[in-house]
Amino acid sequence: MNKLDVLIIGGGPIGIACGVEAEKKGLNYLIIEKGVLTNSIFHYPSNMTFFSTSEKLEMADIPFMSIANKPTRTEALEYYRRIVKHYRLRIHLYEEALTLMKNPEGVFEVLTNKGAYRADHLVMATGFYDLPNKMEVPGEDLPKVSHYYKEPWPYIGQKIIVVGGGNSAVDVALETWRKGADVTMVVMKPTIDQTVKYWVLPDIENRIKEGSIKAYFNATISSIEADHVWVETPDGSVKLPNDFVLAMTGYRPNFALLDQLGVALSLDEHKKPCYDNQSQESNVSGLYLAGVVCGGLNTREFFIENTIVHAAYIMNDISAKKKAIG
Repeated sequence: MNKLDVLIIGGGPIGIACGVEAEKKGLNYLIIEKGVLTNSIFHYPSNMTFFSTSEKLEMADIPFMSIANKPTRTEALEYYRRIVKHYRLRIHLYEEALTLMKNPEGVFEVLTNKGAYRADHLVMATGFYDLPNKMEVPGEDLPKVSHYYKEPWPYIGQKIIVVGGGNSAVDVALETWRKGADVTMVVMKPTIDQTVKYWVLPDIENRIKEGSIKAYFNATISSIEADHVWVETPDGSVKLPNDFVLAMTGYRPNFALLDQLGVALSLDEHKKPCYDNQSQESNVSGLYLAGVVCGGLNTREFFIENTIVHAAYIMNDISAKKKAIG
């Protein structure tokens, strides 16, 4: 088994950026991605538009051309595919990291569903879109409940409940309502999140105000059953007829992988991994963190546009260490 200079776990935008920087430095690297290329973006809603402009998402000296100022999911998928092709990045798709360890010699050993690798350095660029925040209520495992949303067509003429008040929940509520769904929002907070995309916020607020989309605020779901849902509101329990529940409750990083190597987390509610702000190296020597995984449960702190720089920080540090060893 040949030893790599660096193994990059995660083939999203930041994992790709790390691969580009490793390529430029002449490092022996490999990217492994458990799903499709840029798996998280692939699983975004089909009609999603990014909050960031295409210029802010550019990387690897390749312009990001989009029809509108803010690119779509499809444009992003094509952009990152072209980067991988242009740089001929070494990447294995549909290969999931299962176990991670660091042997007594300081070499990382990674077992995947397809093989095993040894590497002097490891980069975790796993994002946070893989594991949804569960509501932990009876009935959440019913087939009619989903924590992901693709497109509105399955919900035409259906009574749906959208859980959440952020960007994802608002997009789902508006899109399904416009295709003929009977939409009710259940929002834990007293209002729709005021950080919702500025061009969308007035739309959802007006639809709620006019009653086109119903909404319960300061509310939570307590139970989900085959044909109805129980909602706890400030005025008491409400039983709502229901066909589908779309729980847009957010997502969390894969802490299990970090735990395997002993990455320390902050003691507050954010569980932010410990790392050096200059090199992105964690408290585990040789293990680097890149992208939104750095924010822990605070998934609004980091985005693609403000974490692209992590790639250069990491590969500069790895390259310097390699030269120092000789």
